[in-house]
Amino acid sequence: MSQQSGFKEVLAQSAQAGLMPQEALVWTKQNAKSLFIGLPKELTLQEKRISLTPDAVSLLVRNGHQVLVETGAGLGAKYTDTQYSEAGAQIAYSPEELYKADVIVKIQPMTDEELELLKPGATLVSALNMQKATKEYFQKLNRKRITGLAYEYIEDNAGGLPLIRAMSEIAGSTVMLIAAECLSSSNNGMGVILGGITGVPPTKVVILGAGTVSEYAARTAIGLGADVKIFDKDIYKLQRLKYAVSQHIYTCIIDSHVLPEAISQADVVIGALRAADGFTPCIVTEDMVSRMKPDSVIIDVCIDQGGCFETSELTSLAEPTYRRYDVIHYCVPNIPSRVAHTASQALSNIFTSFLLKTGKTGGIEEAIFANKAFMKGVYAYKGSLTNAQIAKKLGLSYKDLSLLAVARL
Repeated sequence: MSQQSGFKEVLAQSAQAGLMPQEALVWTKQNAKSLFIGLPKELTLQEKRISLTPDAVSLLVRNGHQVLVETGAGLGAKYTDTQYSEAGAQIAYSPEELYKADVIVKIQPMTDEELELLKPGATLVSALNMQKATKEYFQKLNRKRITGLAYEYIEDNAGGLPLIRAMSEIAGSTVMLIAAECLSSSNNGMGVILGGITGVPPTKVVILGAGTVSEYAARTAIGLGADVKIFDKDIYKLQRLKYAVSQHIYTCIIDSHVLPEAISQADVVIGALRAADGFTPCIVTEDMVSRMKPDSVIIDVCIDQGGCFETSELTSLAEPTYRRYDVIHYCVPNIPSRVAHTASQALSNIFTSFLLKTGKTGGIEEAIFANKAFMKGVYAYKGSLTNAQIAKKLGLSYKDLSLLAVARL
């Protein structure tokens, strides 16, 4: 009796510790699937990030997955082919070789050249820039029966958008460093420090929007001693941001007479409004810009979605700024790519977890239908468009993915 009792105690302790029973271990091994993952070199101008770091590749390989990395794909983020090779990846020396992989994980949307190379029936995980997306793009995906997941739509278990938040945190922190550069005398700016010191009035910063970018921009600006004012259309977002920052900051609704005056007195104005239906509302008119102080700075974080300043024009990292009404404009899209190493680490943390879970679930298809968070990222599935908004915008037919899930039962 005492031996049986001891055995039961061991079982109870194992259950409390979260140890998996043998039956569950067998089930996992039977259902787990090895993924063949490809990491292409980004062709989009100014894109230096990569979706998986060498450390992440090492973890995936140790878990039975195969990773193929196009030569030079990590150089923009300061990761060499040698580092990937030592981590267990295979190096592909041509795009044709790389696109033999079953699961392509990249940052930017596919170009026409890449789309031609994409293997029929493959899975594509990338961004989906709806501002530039065309009907032909989705028709080509469907002809190749591609399963497409837009990483900006993939949710976590709490309903958040982890990849968008990670990049927004980086953009918010980086944007104030850009502002400091633009204000400095070495860049023909005002010649003032971003923030404040004893006996000198603080720099005045106006932030449009109360999302994650604004939160981290405000944290950085306040930490430097700047005078910060934040405007948004949503009072709830302003309340949430004020609580998150845990500092006394000035907040106000955009639709008020206060905004033009605040902008006219600002040293730095940051546009970080969240896009609605793929386009950012234009809030600051040309007349408002013309009344700003000479050598003041505008940074339009939303420029890749239309921008929220009437005077905004797309710029590049080679020539990041221009002047309009003697106001310095910085309108470079994809700010996280300025700090590609850090951004790649943040992306890799999320992609690695996603891929490991996918493999354990039994592959991409099983993961999609087993997890509603994955399902929300799917816009194309084996020859059918599955996103109603995309279909409506481009005049295409679509299939409801949840109904396809029921049909599989």
